[in-house]
Amino acid sequence: MLKHKRLIFGATAAVLTAVTLLFGGVFRGSSSSATTAPAAAPASAAALSAQFATGFSGPTAHTTQGIVAGLQAALRKNPDNVGKLDALGLAYQQRARETGDPTYYTKSQEVLDHALALVPKDLIATSGLGSLALSRHKFAEALVLGRRAHSLSPTTARNYGVIGDALIELGRYHAAFVAYDRMATMQPSLSSYSRVAHALDLLGHTKLAISDMKLAVDASLGQAEAEAWSHVQLGKIYWEIGRVASTGAEDRAALRAYPRYPLALDALARVQAAQSHLQAALTTEGDAVNRIPLPQYVSFLGDLYRATGHKAAAGKQYGLIAVIDKLLTANGVNSDLEISVFDSDHHIAPTATVALAYKAFHERPSIDGDDALSWALTRDGQCAAALPHADHALRLGTKDALKFFHRGMTERCLGADAAARHDFEHALALNPHFSVLWSPVAKRLAR
Repeated sequence: MLKHKRLIFGATAAVLTAVTLLFGGVFRGSSSSATTAPAAAPASAAALSAQFATGFSGPTAHTTQGIVAGLQAALRKNPDNVGKLDALGLAYQQRARETGDPTYYTKSQEVLDHALALVPKDLIATSGLGSLALSRHKFAEALVLGRRAHSLSPTTARNYGVIGDALIELGRYHAAFVAYDRMATMQPSLSSYSRVAHALDLLGHTKLAISDMKLAVDASLGQAEAEAWSHVQLGKIYWEIGRVASTGAEDRAALRAYPRYPLALDALARVQAAQSHLQAALTTEGDAVNRIPLPQYVSFLGDLYRATGHKAAAGKQYGLIAVIDKLLTANGVNSDLEISVFDSDHHIAPTATVALAYKAFHERPSIDGDDALSWALTRDGQCAAALPHADHALRLGTKDALKFFHRGMTERCLGADAAARHDFEHALALNPHFSVLWSPVAKRLAR
């Protein structure tokens, strides 16, 4: 068994674990497992629940869609079968990841609530609702459910993952790292290694992050979607430090493991754009959008159209964001932070965006919440108010070029030109291709 490495939790030096949201979420892509609906798999309900709890498609010949159909048929005959209710609730979450259709979240909620009504201490339903809350970006609710699941089964490692995931987004890093440390000690796995890698990356320990993410890749080999996901995550770490060719190699490895995987297509399109292959990037990102029209894919496709001078096509893509957000909201998904960043990037109703960003920050007082709020305030000209949040967004030592760029723009607004130029240069030193929209601006202002 692969051994967990470098877990040190102390006051002076720490290698801390953090979140990758392996349970999914509407702003993390997945891939469709099927276009048809064959008969349900003959696996037990417990086995199906265990598989779907990982957040990845299984290696069986039966598709999620077919499994859902089989479970629905079984529950029509016996609507109070708790095991099958649990499996169906988690299968609906998998379908949401595979299709990008948030109505599956509503279906999952209904089924898992029914299971809990029948068996109030049902561990699978409780943890399943916790993962659902994470996917909907309802992190305070996820924390309550994760802790409830932990009280039911303190030895189930994934409960610590739900707790830690929620705490990260609530900005409670110390407590989150304690939860992840416990999880990784209990169960070294893809989930544990990837969390350690992401934590190291958050703290700016890039080489160690790459090393641990390679352990996650090793743990995922032969598991199709899980392997593809792991390669993409490793590629993202390379991307953050400007290793574009290495990023592309990981994205292509992901597509070999799981052909036309939308998350890998989206990542590869960014590499192609960085290498000045903009038409190829448009084709690749268009494929990702056609597979799953997630907001970040649609937004990036619009940015690519804008960068290539196709303003009408860009506007069409941008216009879809509001439509998608309405569908998400109707199905319980909170996308305030993501929408505020999109609106700030595209200078849409700056004053209203500030209000939305404040709301998002109070819901998710993390480094990303600080960054979103500082960017919204800066775009609205409230730069003095923005600067403390821009500083706070970098408090963990994260090597995030976009966050440095945002702070540079705030400093420039305040007339601190030397500090701004330093941040622009830092962003470009990390990755000169960090954003199709903003890298050219950083290059111009750095000069």
